[in-house]
Amino acid sequence: MPTVTIKLVIDDVIDHDLDYVIEVRPTTSCRQAKGYVSESFRGNVTMFLQFMQSLIDELEVSSIRTAEAYRHARNQLKEFLSDKDIPLRQITADMMEKYERYLKGRNLSLNTISFHMRILRAVYNKAVEKGLADDLKVFKHVYTGIAKTQKRAIALQDIIDIKNYQTKNNSLAYARDMFLFSFYTRGMPFVDMAYLKTANLNNGWLSYRRHKTGQPVTMRWEPLMEEIVSRLPPSHSPFLLPIIHTMNGKERSQYRNKQNLINRNLKVIAQDISLRHNLTMYVARHSWASIAEANGLPLSLISLGMGHTSEKTTQIYLKSLKQSKIDEANEYILSLLNKS
Repeated sequence: MPTVTIKLVIDDVIDHDLDYVIEVRPTTSCRQAKGYVSESFRGNVTMFLQFMQSLIDELEVSSIRTAEAYRHARNQLKEFLSDKDIPLRQITADMMEKYERYLKGRNLSLNTISFHMRILRAVYNKAVEKGLADDLKVFKHVYTGIAKTQKRAIALQDIIDIKNYQTKNNSLAYARDMFLFSFYTRGMPFVDMAYLKTANLNNGWLSYRRHKTGQPVTMRWEPLMEEIVSRLPPSHSPFLLPIIHTMNGKERSQYRNKQNLINRNLKVIAQDISLRHNLTMYVARHSWASIAEANGLPLSLISLGMGHTSEKTTQIYLKSLKQSKIDEANEYILSLLNKS
């Protein structure tokens, strides 16, 4: 039976004069033809933003954090393109240089710009692997390295100043307490604080798994930790800290919004105590490690205490180190806060 060529233009790419040709038999219905074209289009994406979205959809299943980073990079590029897509084969080195200047004009840091560029480069390389684009080294003139950043850790006296900071502003007091709780718990990341539940605290021990790596972490519940929790408003939520309030599938947006609010308030606290460093929740984690190192705690113990899994020395010590050694170190660090 002879075949008939049906030429259909895809609406999404009509502005770029791109069309698809698909062969179907004379008995094929219009609905079937549309389905074939749709399948052909999904399997042969030639537009950059659409191809990037297909990768994001795949990442949503395997890595939500990476998918979010890709989505943010895609949204930035989409703004640069004035909400229009662009064919993969029209991506050029000149365009990427213009995009880099655009990002610099938005006062983004060099590392942030590099982070976006590395994501776009990964997407482009995927397209090259699939034969959807040519390897033209379009990122050869833009910065994709990692620049040295300002030191994030602050000194022990700065931690003491934050601990002694008094305010009648509930939002500032809450930001102070969340920062201190992170420091008290060996620099616990904010995402892990957000998902802590009252069930994680049992018989004087706090146990949880790192949200990022799944690494189990256990620590002794110290009086300073209890002091923070005891002054929080009562709640019927299963969570230990008032960060996530509702289990509605939007937990991630809840804690990200709360983190942004806390970081803004930490900047106010930094100004009030004349701190010359930028103060964010992440500073608490860096500071615990820095102060622990300054007080003689080995790197392997610091890494283990913070729930790291990448340090080779940590893996060596995992089988022989005792939990009490880490707890003793943390107890000592917290005791330093009572000394002026």
